[in-house]
Amino acid sequence: MEYELPYGFSAELTARKPVLAILTMSDPKLGFRGNRANFADLVRTGKEMGFIVYVLPMRYLKFSQPMLTGFSLADSAGKGGEWEKGLFPFPDLVYNRIPQREDELMPRVQRKLKLLLASPRVKGVFNPSFFNKWELFEWLRKSQATKRYIPATRRMATVGGLDRMMSKHPYLYLKPVSGKAGKGIMTIRVYPEKPLPYRLSIQNRKKSSTYNCSTVTKLWARILKESGGATYIAQQGIDLALYQERRFDLRALVQKNGAGQWSVTGVGARVAGSKSITTHVPRGGSIEDPEKLLSHAFGAEKARQLISRARSACVQLARQIESASGHSHGEMSMDLGVDAAGGLWFFEANSKPMKFDEPHIRKKSLERIFHYGSYLMRSPKPGKAGGA
Repeated sequence: MEYELPYGFSAELTARKPVLAILTMSDPKLGFRGNRANFADLVRTGKEMGFIVYVLPMRYLKFSQPMLTGFSLADSAGKGGEWEKGLFPFPDLVYNRIPQREDELMPRVQRKLKLLLASPRVKGVFNPSFFNKWELFEWLRKSQATKRYIPATRRMATVGGLDRMMSKHPYLYLKPVSGKAGKGIMTIRVYPEKPLPYRLSIQNRKKSSTYNCSTVTKLWARILKESGGATYIAQQGIDLALYQERRFDLRALVQKNGAGQWSVTGVGARVAGSKSITTHVPRGGSIEDPEKLLSHAFGAEKARQLISRARSACVQLARQIESASGHSHGEMSMDLGVDAAGGLWFFEANSKPMKFDEPHIRKKSLERIFHYGSYLMRSPKPGKAGGA
């Protein structure tokens, strides 16, 4: 079956605009999966900046064809946006927004991703895969410049290993290696003087449940039950600075700019919900101004210094993650904590950042994708690591 090219592509093709495909998975009813509002913003911003942008479900990616089936917004689409199926040019740039780790790990998807990375026709792939939490911390421990931001982190493999970790750190975070948005997180606090010395808190949807255990063996049994067989890391808990008795952390977006260099697009803050052990908004957290929170905890001058230090740390961290991963990246979001003494800590990085709700960060983040895309279009295709 043939499809019309949406909104006059024949004229655009003559001008040979750069082509960016948003890579995702297909959906039998909706055509494709993923955050449709985010994709619509990308299509609109790209069009304003001289790009052809379309959504490319993985099933339609065929390396032998010059035109591929995909989806873009109809010309008449208002803010809501009507998606139209059509034929689009093979992409110069691919923005990987495959939404689920399980999809990305499927052998047929892995094969196509490898072909994309190797293809001379593709000038750049934004972010080849999701990060694995354990690998992230391994990468960051390799550099003296980034090692100092890392809490003590171990694989949670045996009850003996957990016991040794608790003897050094009576406050621990347990995180699934493949988790996102705070799902599956647990904390342990050890109170040796109490008859039930081990307190395990488990993050549910927007609140946490607490279990008190008398022995390490009973604690371990409960953890195994809650983890459902998933691989976890145990990480030193940090007593973060507080705002109105609630934990908060910093959420930074780091992207490559029009010169192909890592740069901080913006820094936001997230405050934990009253009954939550994480600051993630889907788990009850709320968005706040970082300067306001840090000023409350440390005063205005120290707050400005901390934000400046956090921005510098993010660039260092992004460079090391990219270099150690062996692949080129275009963007990542990071969670950073500030402890009560003003120390800076790295907790997490995400290679497929969720949409930032702060309007000034959101606008700049969309534009930066195309600034970096323009850089890639005029540059030789980079090697594996450290390049654009």
